[in-house]
Amino acid sequence: MARYKVILAYDGTHFQGFQRQAGARTVQAEVEKALRSLGWGEESLLSSGRTDTGVHASGQVIAFDLDWRHSLEALRNALNARLPEDVAAKQVEEVPGDFHPRFNAIERAYLYRIIVAETRDPLRERYAWRLWPPLEAPEALQSAAQALCGTHDFSAFGTPPVEGGSTLRHIYQAEWRENGDEWLFEVRGNAFLYHMVRRMVWAQVQVGLNRLSLADFLEAVQQARPLPPGLAPAHGLVLTGVRYAENRQEAKNWMRSLL
Repeated sequence: MARYKVILAYDGTHFQGFQRQAGARTVQAEVEKALRSLGWGEESLLSSGRTDTGVHASGQVIAFDLDWRHSLEALRNALNARLPEDVAAKQVEEVPGDFHPRFNAIERAYLYRIIVAETRDPLRERYAWRLWPPLEAPEALQSAAQALCGTHDFSAFGTPPVEGGSTLRHIYQAEWRENGDEWLFEVRGNAFLYHMVRRMVWAQVQVGLNRLSLADFLEAVQQARPLPPGLAPAHGLVLTGVRYAENRQEAKNWMRSLL
């Protein structure tokens, strides 16, 4: 019996999120179904966190214990042979028995994609938010993104995973990149609140459309002042990766960075 870490990719379009729910098609349920056919008998796999309905992933991390006597490549191939077409195991490795993909993570990364186009673009809109009219103040996006970096009370942008939990989070990187008719928002942080990234994107877009002042956005970040309700669509968001400390010193340094 050993513990295995798997990096998953999935198209979230036809899933009601990652986390298992009674009577719903979820990523976790599909992966657990595949694992059971390989002899796995635990109650639940471990994951780095849940994703909302419609959100995609190229770097979700799960872990499970399994009595597997073949190669890691064989395990990856066996999983992919049993998973539906919209889920794939990209990488498999054996890890220590106390590894937990959520509690051992020191960084999570997301990408949000926006298309600025007047007419529909069916080939791209599955994975992007089509925005029209165009941004009136695109330069304000970078100012808003830079303000997100650091440790803040992000209660204006989301709710904690457990009732009464901390809303303090540390953002390492937040930036926009323009690529033709697309705007890409990349953000890395130690952890994220429920709906936090989609709320960040929506609020920044309102700043870029001159529907929300940069001053009001800054107050939401720096003073946790409530914002008007709004969420960027789920289908533009991708969980791109989860990072773990390579050694104890890096883990200690990460802990100090949060103080």
